[in-house]
Amino acid sequence: MPEKLISEIPHDLRRIFTKANEAVQHENDDYALALCCQVLEKEPGFFECRKTLRAVQARKSAAAGRGFFKKMMSIGGSSPQITKAKFALGKNPAEAMAIAEEVLNHDAHNSFAHRIIVDAAMALDLPQTALLSLETMVRNSPKDKSLVVEFANQVAATGGRADVAEKFLDELVRNSAYDPELQQAQKNLSAHKTLDEGGYNSLADGEGSYRDILRNKQEAVSLEQEKRVQKTDDVAERLIGEYEERLQTEPDNLKIVRSLAELYTQKGKFDRALEYYQRIQNSGHGGDATLDRAVADVTVRRFDAQLAQLDPAAADFAEQTERLQAEKTAYKLAECQKRAEKYPTDLAIKFELGQLYFQAGKISEATGEFQKAQANPHKRYAAMSYLAQCFARRNMNDSAVRTLQNAIKEKPGFDEEKKDLLYNLGCVFEKMGKKAEAIEQFLVIYESDVSYRDVGAKVDAHYAAQ
Repeated sequence: MPEKLISEIPHDLRRIFTKANEAVQHENDDYALALCCQVLEKEPGFFECRKTLRAVQARKSAAAGRGFFKKMMSIGGSSPQITKAKFALGKNPAEAMAIAEEVLNHDAHNSFAHRIIVDAAMALDLPQTALLSLETMVRNSPKDKSLVVEFANQVAATGGRADVAEKFLDELVRNSAYDPELQQAQKNLSAHKTLDEGGYNSLADGEGSYRDILRNKQEAVSLEQEKRVQKTDDVAERLIGEYEERLQTEPDNLKIVRSLAELYTQKGKFDRALEYYQRIQNSGHGGDATLDRAVADVTVRRFDAQLAQLDPAAADFAEQTERLQAEKTAYKLAECQKRAEKYPTDLAIKFELGQLYFQAGKISEATGEFQKAQANPHKRYAAMSYLAQCFARRNMNDSAVRTLQNAIKEKPGFDEEKKDLLYNLGCVFEKMGKKAEAIEQFLVIYESDVSYRDVGAKVDAHYAAQ
């Protein structure tokens, strides 16, 4: 069911859409909403109508304001309509989408309704419709990494507002430790922009001509290949050959050096990759936190490769595994400590160091790092969650509860971070013997995501006991 232009819509529905636009102009929003929904019920792929509907929903919500009850429904996602839409999603995606739109008619920012529309749109092969809701969700939760990556990858795959996706990705990258998933999403988006700017997307749409883009074809293809998330071995080898050759005449081109380091990493040639990273660091231009993080990542991957090469049948397999794991753990902690000293104002590194201390059982040290990391707005809630776990490990349960309750109160929306905070609060209450308070937290998660961790089992056990 591909998306349709107005010329592909039956005349009777076009007339209704014209009436909807007239209602929009006269600010008769309720009538416009009803007419748009009527059209979309029969033609879910009529994208122009979907955009009009979304604009009217936003205007109506802005004018009415989002009251407390609506906000709670948006956060909880447990309204009867949302539940009904979830049940319809598997059997009849178009019906699920129509139900979700009814929710958005009253709350244009309801992320649960938008998620249903995204899933239904993808099932119906309506990528632009999915992007419309994904953009709204990202604007609601710009710090949700998985959501931003999903939006960026969808833009790269189907076309769309690359500038918007790039803005949200760049913001996360600036305020996060080195994250391969974010880096690869950026590269994927860059490849899309390269093709778009080179004229290939307009050509695919029937616009432009080969004469307009032939001159840049070789360069565009080369750049697109370079930016793919997963390069094939032959393309990687060709790029390595090209860059090695260019490096002979451009020995100070650090961009080429870094590209070679990344390509050798991809090929699993970690020693070679580290040589090139070291070359950048020795050049005097290596004062870059992302560069140091990349070196650390390659070194850890080299440890993993060494572990994978061990022979399970060898007599000293367990001993060698334990030794390498210990060396890997010690390296990660020592390296992160050095970066924290080198970049004392980088709170994302302090968060990373806190995680490593926590994993090593150094709770006092972890507590101090997480307390500092709270000041990073992109790490605040995760840091508060870890901080509460540190308090709980030290039997400071009241402090753990207060920390988690404060975080839950501050945290907007209902994403994975919110679930983590609620789950940890429930676990602390369990530890304190406060079963009623514990199950209350688990139920909030259960109502929207029964498969989250062991929440389903906890809730089922609670009611079974009753």
